[in-house]
This record gives sequence, structure tokens and C-alpha cells, in this order.
Amino acid sequence: MSRLILIIIFIALSLSIIFLLMLPKYQELSRLNLEIKHKKTEFQYIEEHFSEIHKLLEELENYKDKLEKVNFAFPSDDSLTLVSLLRFLVNTSSQTGLIFKELNSYSISVPKTTSGKVSDSGDSLSSRIKTISLSFEVSGSYSAFKNFLKTLERSAKIIEVEKTSFSFEEEGIFSFAVQIKTYLY
Repeated sequence: MSRLILIIIFIALSLSIIFLLMLPKYQELSRLNLEIKHKKTEFQYIEEHFSEIHKLLEELENYKDKLEKVNFAFPSDDSLTLVSLLRFLVNTSSQTGLIFKELNSYSISVPKTTSGKVSDSGDSLSSRIKTISLSFEVSGSYSAFKNFLKTLERSAKIIEVEKTSFSFEEEGIFSFAVQIKTYLY
């Protein structure tokens, strides 16, 4: 009988030792399975998010022309804006039958706050919009100048003609001095 008790004790002790050694590994396995489940959920969320972004990008492709017009109307780089504006004015003047003679002056200014100080906070929309003023001369017929002004009015760029003056050069040909203002975002 003592042999039977010894065997039972040995089996119970063996099972206890196996259980005590296996329990931490089992708990670690359970923790890792739970972590895998969380990572799969997170991965699925990220995958859905990128899928949504991809759909939005495809949808934006439908509005590519309109977005280019907005970027054209409100460019963001000062030096490129001035160059592209001059190129636009030269091309438009030649297309309407005028000759772009010279650029008299230009300035890029930052708007002032109500206190009269230059705004540098960058918080509000109006503080990020800069004004570009240009003064230039073109020459040609009056009808060509009228077409030039109509083209400026219809352009995607927001261009305000502030001042014009003209002088007579020769028969049917005038020299027009124009001052315009446009905006930079």
C-alpha cells in the first residue's frame, strides 16, 4: 500500500511541477495572442484608413483641373509668382495684339493688422495673403487694350486693375500704363 501512495504522491507532485512550469508559459501565450488580436485590429484600421485615402485621392483626380486653377489663382511662392505673373501678362498682351514694353515697378506686401503693424502671426487667413502690385507699359491699339483688360478680368488669377493711363505714340497706336494688384497665399 505504501507503494501505491508513493506513486500517487509522485504523480501529484509531477503534475504540480508541470503545472507550475507551464502556467507562466500559458499566460505568456495568452498575452501574446491578445496582443496579436489587437495588432490585427490596428492593422485592419490602418488598412481601411489608407483605403479611404486612396479613394479620396482618386476622387481628387476628378477635380485636378479645378485645383490647378485654384493653385494658379493663389500661388504660394513669392519669386515664382512674380515670374509666372509676368509671363502671363506678356503672353496675354501678345495674344490680344499688344506689345509688352516694360515693367516699371513691382512690390509684394504683407497686410497690416488693425493696429497698423505688419501681421506675422500666420494665424488668420487674411494675415497669410500677400498683395502683389505691378506697374507696366504696353502699346497697341485701343481695341487690343480693351481685349487685354477683358482677358485679365476673365483669368483664373484674381487681378484688379487699379489705374490706367495712355499716351499717343503714332496714328492708331497708343502707349498704355497699367497698374494692377493681385494676391499671393
